[in-house]
This record gives sequence, C-alpha cells and structure tokens, in this order.
Amino acid sequence: MAKILDIIAQPRSSEGTAAVNRLRKAGSIPAVVYGRKTPPANVQVNAKTFTKLLESSASDNILVSLKIDSAEQLALVQEVQHDHLRGGILHVDFHAIAMDEEIHAEVPLNLTGESPGAKAGGLIEAIHHNLEVRCLPKDLPEGIVVDISDLQVGKAIHVGDIKLPEGVRAKLADDVVVIMCEEPKVEPEAPAAAAPAAKGKAPAAKAAPAAKAAAKK
Repeated sequence: MAKILDIIAQPRSSEGTAAVNRLRKAGSIPAVVYGRKTPPANVQVNAKTFTKLLESSASDNILVSLKIDSAEQLALVQEVQHDHLRGGILHVDFHAIAMDEEIHAEVPLNLTGESPGAKAGGLIEAIHHNLEVRCLPKDLPEGIVVDISDLQVGKAIHVGDIKLPEGVRAKLADDVVVIMCEEPKVEPEAPAAAAPAAKGKAPAAKAAPAAKAAAKK
C-alpha cells in the first residue's frame, strides 16, 4: 500500500508572476491545497524536500500529510507542473482528503510470469498500462500485479480476471480487455523475380504482317 509521507507546508499570501518567481528563486515551490470539504488555500513547500520526495516514491500516487502551522492535512499529490526548459518544478496541486473518504486514482499494472503465447511467437500487448481504481487512502496500492503465466496466443486478460488488493475496486467494467497476446505476424513471401535474358541473345522479333504477306506470294 502507498505510504503516507510527511511534508511541511507554509501559508502563502503572495500572488502574481513576480512574487511567484521570487518564491522559486528562494528555493520554494508555490502550491495550492483544495478538496471537497476544504476551501482552496495557497501554500509553499521546500523545493529540495519535495523533489526528493518525488524521486523516492515508487508510484505516481503520492499520499502526504501536510503540516501547515499547527494543523495536519492528509492529501494526494494531484498534479505537478514541471519546467521542461530550465528544469525544476513550477507548481504543485494537493487534493485534500480524509481517511474515511474514497478516492479515485490510476495505479500502474505490473506484469509477472512468462506467457506461453509469447514463447510460441505471440506478441504481448498492453491495452491499458494503468488501472483506475476506487478505494480508501489506506488501501491505495503502489501497483497492481497481473499474472500472464496462462496467457495463450489469441487470448486476453480482462479487468475481471485481475486479482485486486482488498478494499480496491476497478472503475472499468469486468469485460474490458487489459492485456492480450496477438497472433504471430507472418511476413508475405516476395514474388520470384523473372529470369534475366541470356547475354548476347536478343529475343526474336515477330514478323510484320506485310512481310508475312510477301512471303506467301
């Protein structure tokens, strides 16, 4: 199950591009905390601490306990905006939740086992790399294992075939295909090339109709 990581956040009153840029230069990341029962609040977190938290996490679903002044707020890291030109993190969205509140999250699917269909030349294709699930925060998995040990050529694994952790439910219907083993692709044979004419021998020319008529006279 996903771990709950502690991180300190400080209230943020400054807004606007100039103020936010100064904040980033000082080593902080602007962020916002919002939720169904929580009014939006502007905060800031330490850039080095949050970057290290991201790098050490085994999943994209990161649960944190935000320590804001003397209060604590459980939250899910909802979105992280990266600066792809200069590097670093521009902004973070925290979704405030409660321990008894069901959450929705996309969990990566991790394949295990060796498919007999793949051994026979079939191609394993993942239709879905992640599975959207519903669960309480304490039950949120870092990944879901999908066993392909019985997957034959031309067969598929559906959502209903996956053994989900206790307390976790899939949002997709049971008959949705997740993984399949396609038939081996056979390359069509190239047509045989025409035999080249023998050197020095030109093909015989057909006699012209006029020449044939002259020969008969």
